[in-house]
Amino acid sequence: MTTPALSVIIVNYNTADLLPGCLDSIGRQGVSCEIIVVDNASRDQSVDLLHERYPGVTVIANRTNEGFSRANNQGLRRCRGELVFFLNPDTIVQPGCLAAMLDFMPARPEVAMAGTALFDPDFSPHPSVEYTYPGHRYARQELSGLPGDIAWILGAALVSRRDRMERVGGFDERFFLYGEDVDLGLVMRKRGWRLGSIPGAGVVHLEGQSERNSAPMEVFKKKLRAELLFYDKHYSENTVRRICRAYEWQARWRLFSLRLTLPWCRDRETAGLKRDRYRVALEFYNGRKSGCPETGRLTR
Repeated sequence: MTTPALSVIIVNYNTADLLPGCLDSIGRQGVSCEIIVVDNASRDQSVDLLHERYPGVTVIANRTNEGFSRANNQGLRRCRGELVFFLNPDTIVQPGCLAAMLDFMPARPEVAMAGTALFDPDFSPHPSVEYTYPGHRYARQELSGLPGDIAWILGAALVSRRDRMERVGGFDERFFLYGEDVDLGLVMRKRGWRLGSIPGAGVVHLEGQSERNSAPMEVFKKKLRAELLFYDKHYSENTVRRICRAYEWQARWRLFSLRLTLPWCRDRETAGLKRDRYRVALEFYNGRKSGCPETGRLTR
């Protein structure tokens, strides 16, 4: 059996309405590739749709929701491609994307993993790579000497060499849904490998569709837990304490400021959401029981 140059792994959860757009956009690329969809016990018709309309797609149907990281690793163990493209189902791959990927990666052997350009549905640019890690200003010692300038790549659309993914053990499965891409970027760079961005490769990302039925506060808490897991994995205990102390006071100050301005606030709903987030952040900070807030995102 011929080894494909590229395998595409899609983790799906209740997005049967979006899967055809994603898979059809891959089919229009004119590039031969292996496609694996790992379904995390969707309650919609995702698996039936895949079997009926896409017989060439390999389907792994989990009986329970195994989480984003573990499901991606299931696909990684099954795939045969030299390159592995991890892709969200709420995406549309733009023309020429896969060809650009297959040109870029062989020409850049020092790059272990790379991202595409990302666009919102209205085709406005969306950040696809980041150049700092959460809490970086407090972790200069832990983050010194890393190769390259890209810190991590958004997990919605990233391509990696399969052998590099296997050498680091794939995604850390302790990250159930959020933070796995941030962690993977640092893990790769700690091995001495660079991350890249692929010119001419674009993906439209609808963003957040797998969690569209989740309460915003529950999503926020999941992100907080992932953030602290990242800190505990990569930073010293002293650094983690400094980060949590700093963001605790940041949350306290923002809560205080919000209380002062709330009587004159025109958008009470948004202000109330911010207040609730700051309160949740304080709970996480004070006891450091299950997580810490995402750096610099308290206002989102």
